[in-house]
Amino acid sequence: MDVPQSGLRYPHPEPPEFGAAIEIQSGIIWVRLPLPMALDHVNVYVMDDGDGWTVVDTGIDTRRNRAIWDDLLGGPLSGKPIRRIVVTHHHPDHVGLAGWLMAKTGAALWMTRTAWLTARMLTLDVQDRPSSETLAFWKAAGMEPHLYAKRAGERPFNFADCVSPLPLGFKRLFAGQMIRAGGRDWRVWFGQGHAPDHATLWSQDGDLVIAGDQVLSTISPNIGVYATEPEADPVKDWIDACQHLAQFASEDHLVLPGHKLPFYGLPFRLKQLTENHTGALERLAAYLEEPRTAADCFQVLFKRQIGEGEYGLALVEAMAHCIHLWHAGRARRTLGSDGVWIWQTGAVI
Repeated sequence: MDVPQSGLRYPHPEPPEFGAAIEIQSGIIWVRLPLPMALDHVNVYVMDDGDGWTVVDTGIDTRRNRAIWDDLLGGPLSGKPIRRIVVTHHHPDHVGLAGWLMAKTGAALWMTRTAWLTARMLTLDVQDRPSSETLAFWKAAGMEPHLYAKRAGERPFNFADCVSPLPLGFKRLFAGQMIRAGGRDWRVWFGQGHAPDHATLWSQDGDLVIAGDQVLSTISPNIGVYATEPEADPVKDWIDACQHLAQFASEDHLVLPGHKLPFYGLPFRLKQLTENHTGALERLAAYLEEPRTAADCFQVLFKRQIGEGEYGLALVEAMAHCIHLWHAGRARRTLGSDGVWIWQTGAVI
């Protein structure tokens, strides 16, 4: 597919079938694994180290994905061991099968410290009902009352439901570190916003970037605030990270993302991702000239109807944008007697 150089180009317009292994460049294998959600896949990459393999991300822990990995180990990856598993960030579709693969193959785990600590903590934090802090956060965000009542009585999502136990011990990835894998030297740079200390790998003797979820071609990763850190500013973290990574980006880079298709056009995409959020912030600031809850802001932020299945992600992203305006001194907030934050720009509320 050929598009103007200022846009994006896709050298592989068709993805591999689930579980199929295709060599995307010498020594770099692309595998796509299924996800049980609207975004129905995750990309993982396997690098040929000569005497073994390095796996980058692992997929979510399901029976189907375990079976796919068994087929890979007995097929295209047979003959030499997986020696190392690199996980870009702590989300379940990336770290989900790391512990299982480690137990099966004896591979070492490489992650950023923040990602490992977060993933291990979340796998150990199993809840039968939402915590009081989570309930208060949902209420403060203005969650629809019928959804609030429904979710308050349900078992919430737990990492342990789809992430295999992570053993004690890992090798830490540092920002600026150089690692050798797949016959290439890779510089590690951190992204932020979507996940803290998100590792991205930049080939130093080639033109590849393994981007995880930090840079995707046609969708923007979720940027949310949660009850775990209710006054965080991931929108600022995201914009700062895009600007930081842009200094290393080249039109010659082939980006290998965690979802969707590999693409060329990294400088354009980083600029576009930044502008998507700065534009959303301007629309939100104008909308908040009248007092609103975060849940009132879905249409102005996302420009589409939000269904129940995606409501939770929309809510945390709306909160993130409201909180960013508050941290930037562009919005005020007040907590009503009902426990709901009301946001407004301009006039005091």
